[in-house]
Amino acid sequence: MDTSLTEILNILFRWFHVFFGIMWIGLLYFFNFVNANFAKTLDADTKKKVVPELMPRALYFFRWAAMFTFILGLLLLYINYMAPGHEGDFNSTRGHWIMLGAAFGTIMWFNVWFIIWPNQRKIINGVKTGTAAAPEIVSRAANASKINVYLSVPLIFSMLAAGKHFLHDEWYWFVGVIVIGYFAASGFYSLAPKVKTEV
Repeated sequence: MDTSLTEILNILFRWFHVFFGIMWIGLLYFFNFVNANFAKTLDADTKKKVVPELMPRALYFFRWAAMFTFILGLLLLYINYMAPGHEGDFNSTRGHWIMLGAAFGTIMWFNVWFIIWPNQRKIINGVKTGTAAAPEIVSRAANASKINVYLSVPLIFSMLAAGKHFLHDEWYWFVGVIVIGYFAASGFYSLAPKVKTEV
């Protein structure tokens, strides 16, 4: 059976879209559920040693995973929904779910590159120099990161649904997925500080 270039690109783009997406979302959850609570246990001297070494490394993979996930997602949108022969596919059940996922993913990508990363640079430099960043800078970065956590849960469902694993697109399904995602994320935010460190 002949394999077209479009088929090869589609599977390669999809493969690495998922790979970078796992890296991005995994680090997002690490920052919010693990590192945020761990950082509260550090004194000023320890923070000065740990933060400048840990955070730039983690944020490097975090922001570039977000970028590659976003770019590959745009390429997949074109191949599967806008290329010749696929016009109008946005009006299908798959198309409705992928549009929701793409909208959430775009917001999350924007938050990473234009809110979280610029403000985290200021926070890290503040720790290095011993001059803490202004509270509004810390709050801005934290809130954008939390928004991404809350958006990530329905985003993941949307991507699965767009893969023909869920064939319903009535309005209440979209609302339900967003509400369930909100409570799921809230549950992990409540659990994270209670996790015991004894092994």
